[in-house]
Amino acid sequence: MIRVLIADDEAMIRVGVRSILQSDPGIEVVFEAVDGREAIAGARRHRPDVAVLDIRMPGVDGLAAAAELAATVPDTRVVMLTTFGEDDYVERALGGGALGFLLKAADPRELIAGVKAVAAGGAYLSPEITRRVIAPYLDAAPSRDARAAVASLTARERDVLALLGNGASNAEIGDRLHLVEGTVKGHVSAILLKLGARNRVEAAVVAHRAGLVPE
Repeated sequence: MIRVLIADDEAMIRVGVRSILQSDPGIEVVFEAVDGREAIAGARRHRPDVAVLDIRMPGVDGLAAAAELAATVPDTRVVMLTTFGEDDYVERALGGGALGFLLKAADPRELIAGVKAVAAGGAYLSPEITRRVIAPYLDAAPSRDARAAVASLTARERDVLALLGNGASNAEIGDRLHLVEGTVKGHVSAILLKLGARNRVEAAVVAHRAGLVPE
C-alpha cells in the first residue's frame, strides 16, 4: 500500500486528487494539508511514502515544502502538482528534491502512474513537461553513441522508446501500440535499464539523439 499526503490550498482540488488516488486499491491518502507548513508537519507525523504538493500555496509554498521534506523526511518522496508548467518551476522543483512534476490538467491516470513511479524510487514528469525538457535536443544531429545504445533494444522496445521520445504517457503508448499499460510499463523499465537512463526524460533524450523520433 502506497501512503500519500496531499497538500493544496483549494478544497475542491484536494477532494479531486484524493478521489483519483484512492480509486487505485494500492494507494491510501493518509493526510491532507492546506499549505506547505501543514504538509511538513503532517509528513513528519505520518511518514507517507509520497507527498503530492501544489506549488502555489499561501505561507510556505510547495517548493519550500519540497526542499524541507527532502532535508528532514527523505523517505517521503515528493510529486509537484500544479497548473503551471513554466520551465523555472520545473527546474526549481526538481532541484529542490522533487522526483515528479505533474500538471493538474493531465489525464487522471498520469497522477496515479506518477505517484507509483515516485514511490518505487523513480522519477516522473508529465508528458507535456517531458516535451519541454527535451526540446533543445529536437534539432540535434543523431549521435553514434545513442544509436549504439538503442541497438541493444528489441524492436518493440524501440517502438516504445520512439513514442516516449515524443513525450507520450504509458496510456498513450498502449493505445498506439495496442498494449495494456502493464506491458508498456514493463517495456519502459527494460528500456531504462538497458540505456542506463535514470528516468523517462533521459530515455527520451536518447531517443532523439538516436534519430528514433521523426522531426
